Amino acid sequence: MSFNLFRAGETSQVVDENDNEIGRPESVSPDSLEAEFQKFKTGVHRELIDKIDLSRIAEMNDEQLKVHVRRLAKAILRNHRVLPASMDEERLVDELIAESFGLGPLEPFMRDPDVTDILVNGPQEVFVERFGRLQETSTVFADEDHLLQIIGRIVTRVGRRIDENSPMVDARLPDGSRVNAIIRPLSLAGPVLSIRRFGQTPLQLENLLDFGTLCPEMIALLEAAVEGRMNIMISGGTGAGKTTLLNNLSRFIPIDDRLVTIEDSAELILQRKHVVRLETRPENIEGSGEVSQRDLVRNALRMRPDRILLGEVRGGEALDMLQAMNTGHEGSLTTIHANDTQDALSRLEVMVAMSGFDLPVSVVRRYISSALTLLIHIARLKGGGRRVMQISEVLALDGKEYQLRSLFGFAQRGVDDLGNATGNFYATGQVPHFRHRLDEVGIDLPESLFKERLLETPEPSAPAEPTLRASETDDDSESGLDDLMD
Repeated sequence: MSFNLFRAGETSQVVDENDNEIGRPESVSPDSLEAEFQKFKTGVHRELIDKIDLSRIAEMNDEQLKVHVRRLAKAILRNHRVLPASMDEERLVDELIAESFGLGPLEPFMRDPDVTDILVNGPQEVFVERFGRLQETSTVFADEDHLLQIIGRIVTRVGRRIDENSPMVDARLPDGSRVNAIIRPLSLAGPVLSIRRFGQTPLQLENLLDFGTLCPEMIALLEAAVEGRMNIMISGGTGAGKTTLLNNLSRFIPIDDRLVTIEDSAELILQRKHVVRLETRPENIEGSGEVSQRDLVRNALRMRPDRILLGEVRGGEALDMLQAMNTGHEGSLTTIHANDTQDALSRLEVMVAMSGFDLPVSVVRRYISSALTLLIHIARLKGGGRRVMQISEVLALDGKEYQLRSLFGFAQRGVDDLGNATGNFYATGQVPHFRHRLDEVGIDLPESLFKERLLETPEPSAPAEPTLRASETDDDSESGLDDLMD
């Protein structure tokens, strides 16, 4: 997103203290103009803060305060020694409002529903992600102090702090966006800010179908597994869509089940009642008061949950989660960062070891295999598209090794002219072992659902739901599946 700092066809002129014009070269780079604009705005903002009548603020609501600030800003600009014909005054006033109440230069991106990530690599470099692709912007900050001021405003609102003694912080904005900031001396490039934004209306399964993230056959399996109280773990990389998928799987949980969600930074938006949301707390300025995910998992077991949803397992709480899954809290769900389903199990073993108990590997693996029923791996492919790459059932150990039964998958076959990954969903032909458990509780999952075949994959954002590419008796579809899996 770019902004015009000066009106078209005009050059900027400034005057010195004696009203003498100081010319600017005709050829000035947009980056220089933007940096100059931000520095000028920062100076005006300081004047604005000095002129605000603090005694009146308590008597005003937000709208009245913004009107008051706008009026003061325009008065300051009228008295300022800058030729008003060259500067985009309206933009300057709008950004002064954002500087006073919002995130300054980042505020336009916070209002843009298409922006999912805002990445600030120091005061002179800002990237945003739209539709799965990173784009460099012309937005800059006046200097490091300006960026630090915005970071400080974010963390102060949520009771956190950031300084040389505590140079990195995780926080959450009022709209649910997740924020990470790191400053000197840990960041050599100066203050770095990352904002992961979440839409006000979470993506629904219908949206995921339209985007080609998964297919109806996968949904049928996952719906039956969630309703039938199978323990499920979703793996994937950063930004792959793990939380979005977890949100959608929760819609299949019976409405009378009591849910307890546990997260480092609250991201789950479960559109249902009977949900208790818990969030960790970092240590305070004295170095005490920290409440970890492991503490919350233990506490959740005393809250009479039917199911526990752990936003992301990343440490010693893995052991407590597995204990909950193995001791009457079936149907629980969690996510984990991993490159594939096998890697997810290996990472889970490491996390159990982080709990402080010296358990033999064979015991840990037996514990994991008895607790988990389904593994779902989701990935972000070239072009930004998300796909459920694998759905596998966790079987009993074969000796000391895990047994995974692949049920559905996605095979990438190439890249289209727009740089987007293309491929096909497929069914492997293997029927899940837990199908008999579903039969016992009255959930019908037809064996024909798993017949080996290619599954129709919609184009991204296609409005129609996917259907089978060929009939169940079409031999060509099975040979095509063999080609994809070779």
